[in-house]
Order: sequence, then structure tokens, then C-alpha cells
Amino acid sequence: MHLPLLADLQHRRVFRALVGYAIAAFAVLQVIEPIMHGLHWPDAVISYVVAALAVGFPLVVGLAWIFDVKAAGSVQPVLVRSKRSRLELLLVWIAALAAAGGMLWYMVARPRALAPSRDEALRAILDAVPPASDIHPLPSIAVLPFVNLSSEKEQEYFSDGIAEEVLNALVQIDGLRVIGRTSSFAFKGRNDDLRTIGQKLGASNLLEGSVRKAGNRIRITAQLVEARGGSHLWSQAFDRDLTDVFSVQEEIARAVVAALKVKLLPGKTPTAKEHRTANPEAYSHYLLGRHAMSRANFKGWQRAVKAYEEAVALDPAYAPAWAGLATATTQVAESDESPTEFVEGMTRALAMAEKAVALAPDLADGYLARGKLRAEWKWDWAGGEADVERVLALNPSDARAFRLYAHHVLVPLGRMPEAIAAARKATELDPLSAYSWNALGVALCFNGETDAARDALIRTGEFAPGFDWPAFWLATIDLLGGEPTKALARYEQLSIGYMRLTGVALAQYDLGHAKESQAALEQLVRADPGSYGGLALPAPYQTAEVYAHRRDLDRSFEWLERAYAFRDTGLSYLKSDPLLRNLHGDPRYRALLKKMKLPLD
Repeated sequence: MHLPLLADLQHRRVFRALVGYAIAAFAVLQVIEPIMHGLHWPDAVISYVVAALAVGFPLVVGLAWIFDVKAAGSVQPVLVRSKRSRLELLLVWIAALAAAGGMLWYMVARPRALAPSRDEALRAILDAVPPASDIHPLPSIAVLPFVNLSSEKEQEYFSDGIAEEVLNALVQIDGLRVIGRTSSFAFKGRNDDLRTIGQKLGASNLLEGSVRKAGNRIRITAQLVEARGGSHLWSQAFDRDLTDVFSVQEEIARAVVAALKVKLLPGKTPTAKEHRTANPEAYSHYLLGRHAMSRANFKGWQRAVKAYEEAVALDPAYAPAWAGLATATTQVAESDESPTEFVEGMTRALAMAEKAVALAPDLADGYLARGKLRAEWKWDWAGGEADVERVLALNPSDARAFRLYAHHVLVPLGRMPEAIAAARKATELDPLSAYSWNALGVALCFNGETDAARDALIRTGEFAPGFDWPAFWLATIDLLGGEPTKALARYEQLSIGYMRLTGVALAQYDLGHAKESQAALEQLVRADPGSYGGLALPAPYQTAEVYAHRRDLDRSFEWLERAYAFRDTGLSYLKSDPLLRNLHGDPRYRALLKKMKLPLD
């Protein structure tokens, strides 16, 4: 009577043979790896070695079975006489061959990832700036707003501008993680200790300073501080004529780099020679324009347009002012009540951005302004992506570029994993920026990751309580999650009229309140949905969203065509907007995607 299979395996020393083979295989792998690297053999060599060891596995099993390896070391053949023995041998061989075949397929024959296409080229850029939580992060710095020590308090825009210019010079440095302006300037006028600021911003170093301006003379003091311990790494005072302000900014940037011992890109130093103006008054207007833009409201944008126009009138070759004027003009145009004024404003803005790029090909701001217009208004996705690529080549730590890439290129194209990765980079580089967190929240929402989206959008609201877009999408998450009552409460709190009416029409419909829903929709359709900066806004895209949610597809496509004719910038989200999901099976939807040059898959 024969022993059971496991007892037979033990009797014939199969397990002992396998243990010996595993030890030998491990030794081979330990020896081959240093030899491979020393002789510069390709990485595929290790795969073939493992495959060979895998093929040897069934051979060892078979030989150990056929030849009974005695403890004394003698080898005696064992004849397999019965049908049961032959069956057991067959099963052992099948199992061994299956295991070896699986290992061989995994190491050698399994499908490999294709080389990245051009559409995937920027994925590598997304990894250029590591998160603050990395074990060995890059040197990081936050440039805090410089204190205005001038006798005139209205000169505060000038001290802020000097700090921002130094920040922009440092952003050019490869190997240095620079915290974005929004986050750094969030501590303006506060008395937080430096260690707390460093922790909140994820910055290991802080640059602070002051500016005193009197006539055409300025005195700038700056000091670099290690955030955790508070030790001073460098400090210096500069007394200059106002015409020398650019050289002072570069001196500060170079001194910071030297103090941090950061390795620069080959042949590159923080400089802005092509961005300068010889006219101090033009520079002052430029800084005033930037200060007005930071207010992020319609009156601020209007004031910025005026300041930038005065700057370029004084110096028509001043590229940064043209870039700022393009951005401010875009914001004003997008808030205009007249379709004609909207198109004319956006056309002027694009020409201004093109002029900035032509005047200063190494100025990131020109590409940022043009990239946004190319993507969301011209629907030139390749052009928008190319501009982002150029910005990140110039300024690897520019949070604005990652936001633009995520929100205006990747989300519209439906490339959600990449959009989320880019938006996360923006939040790491500008952790207190509502715009960065909003970009992340929207990308997560559109990707169906509602819990993570909710967290990001709530954080957006904490940084900017009056920012309606995150509140709108928070309400929409509630709506699509089957909680229309909760959604309605959120929608009714929105201050921007067309957004509030869109939400009310959606939520009241889901609540079964047809009359109330229709009243809100009719107000939206009349193109008089309320005010935004004092101006009424037509809302063809939002009207289409409501009809799509109601499954009134004919009217939804009618309004989408109006949005297309109007070049409504909301239409750039046609492919990804969850409120339009009811349209996806309609042939007209694919036709519109094709007109928008958006992917059909």
C-alpha cells in the first residue's frame, strides 16, 4: 500500500531538494546583480536569469521525485510501478510546470507599458516637484510679504510687489521648491511665529524683509531664516535708486540661492533682464496692477486693467505689463453682459498675451495668459498644453501652471488621473490657495471621487469663504448623491446669480417642485440671472445643464449650440461635466465633442 502524496514527497526528499534549490537561486541573484551593474548590462538580464531559474524549478521537482536522494548522499532510482504512482507524478509535474510558466510569463512575456506619447509627456513634469511630505524633500522657501516702511501707506503695493518679484526670480531655480504667492501672502499683517508659518506652508526656509521708498530712493532689507530653529542664514540691506530695483531683486535671489547651496540649472541664474523697464513710473503702475489683481474681484480687475494700460503706455516694450494686461482683460471680458463685448475683450486679451510672449520669450506670465485663453476660449488644447509645458520649463515650481494644466486642459480633455495629480502639485506648492484646492476638488468631483472632492472643496471654502464655485460643486455632489434638500440649501446661499438659479432649478426639479424649478430656469433663460460685479451674465451653458439633468435632451442641445456660438467658456467642460451625463449616449453629443476638438472616447 502506497504512502499518501505528501508523505511520498517527504520520503523522496523533494522538499529538501527544493529548499536547496531556493538557497542556490538566491545566491545566484545576489551575485548576478552587482556583476550586471558593474558591466553595464541592460536591466533585462535580470529578467532572463529569473526566467532560467523558474524553468529549473520543475526539473528539480522531477529529478527529486524520480531519484530518491538518501540522507547518506547516495542516489537510487525508484521505479514507478503503479498507476497511482504515475498519476501522482503527473500531478506534481503539472503543478510545477504551471508555477514555472506563470513566473516565466510574468518576468519575460507579459505585456509591457508602451513608451509615453506626447500627450503623456507632461506626466514626467508632474513628478518634478516633490510633496512636502517626502522623506528627503528639496530645499523649500516661502517669500513672505515685505513690510512697507514708507511714510505713505498706499505704497504697500510697492513692497508687496518687490517681494513677489523676488519670489518670481526664485521660482526659476531648479532644485528649489518655492511656495506660491497666495499662500505666502496669507500671513500678511499677522503675528504668527516663523516656525508656525513654516509648518503651515511646508517650507523649511522663510525670506522676509521690508521696503522704504522715498522719492526715487529705496531701501530694501531682507533676511533668510531657517523656519524650524529660527536661525538666520543671511541678511543684507540695499540702498539704491529706484532705477536699480531690478538688480536688487536679482542680488537677493542670488544670495538666497547661495545661502541654501542650491544647484542651479546649467548656465542659469535668477535673472529678468528681458522683463525690465527703464521707466520707474511704468514699473510702479505695473506693481499697482498686480496688487489690484490679487483682490480677485471685478472692481480689482478693472483697476488692474487701468494700471497695466498706463504701464504699457509709458513703456510699450514692457512684457510683464502686457502679460498682466492680458490676464486682467480676460477676467473683465468673462464678466461682461454683452456677447459682443465678451468676444472683443477675449480677442484683445489674446493679442496682448501674444505680444508679451513675443517681447519676452522667457517670461512665464505671457505663456500663462495665452495658455488659459487658448484652452478655455479658443479650445486649442494642444496650444494650451504647449504653453503649460513652456511655463514649467521656465519655472518648475509655478503653482499657477499646475492649476492651469489641471483645470483648463486636463479636466476638459477627460484625463482625470493626470488632472488630479497636477492639481495636487498645485496644492503642495500653494497650500493656502483657494484656487489650487478648487482645481483639485473639481477634478475629483468630475472623476466620481466624491468623498475626496468634498474634503478639497470644503478646504477651498475655508480659504475663501466668498468663493462660489466650490460651494456650487459641493451642492452638486449632494444633488447627484440623492440629497436634493441639502443641495438646495447650499445653492440658495450662492451670491453669483446665474450659479444660484442654476442650482435652484436643479434641486427643485429633483424635489418634485416643478413650478419652482421652472421659475428659476425661466429667469436663467432670460439672460438676466442676477449680477456679478454689477453686470448681468448670459448663461447658455448653465441652461443646457439644467435641461440635460431633466433629460430634455433637445432643449439641452439647443442651448449647447448657443453656448458654442457664444464661445461660452463653460463649454470647455462638455466632456467631463457630471451634470451633462444624460447626453452621453446621444449622437449629437459626439458631434459636439468633435466640433470642440475633444476626445470621443
